[in-house]
Amino acid sequence: MKRTGPWSVDETTTFLREATVPVRLACRTRDGGLWMLSLWYEWVDGDDGPELCCATGADADVVRYLRADGGVAFEVSTNDPPYRGVRGRGTATVEPDEGKALLRNLLERYLGGTDNELGAFLLDDDREEVRIRISPERLHSWDFTDRMRDVTAEADAPTPSRLRGPD
Repeated sequence: MKRTGPWSVDETTTFLREATVPVRLACRTRDGGLWMLSLWYEWVDGDDGPELCCATGADADVVRYLRADGGVAFEVSTNDPPYRGVRGRGTATVEPDEGKALLRNLLERYLGGTDNELGAFLLDDDREEVRIRISPERLHSWDFTDRMRDVTAEADAPTPSRLRGPD
């Protein structure tokens, strides 16, 4: 796997393991169009190297698209300044999520547990779940912390207008 960008392998791995924003995943539709969606993910050590694993319903459009063409691009990035993240490309495969094990892990990771309405809906026995396993071929990290330092410092600093409140 080719890696570029300012972060070391350890920094990239730490970011991907700790970030709890969805991955933005791009693939091709059956007619060759582009499709993008956001999914929860976890970064794991697979048998053949690191993998980005997502769960979704077996009947989701993206499952059909990935079975026809496994080529994907993806991005995991912060939503608030300073912007930083990892983007890349790779190959996705789809397989059953036996016992909904991945889905349970993702509910824990993103919601802190399965004891909620969304968890009950997703874990329903009648709902079939699959695992999307992405094997990255290329990763690129970026980090705008230094170039945004004055913006984020200003945004966090108390200013006279913030202390006064509305007029």
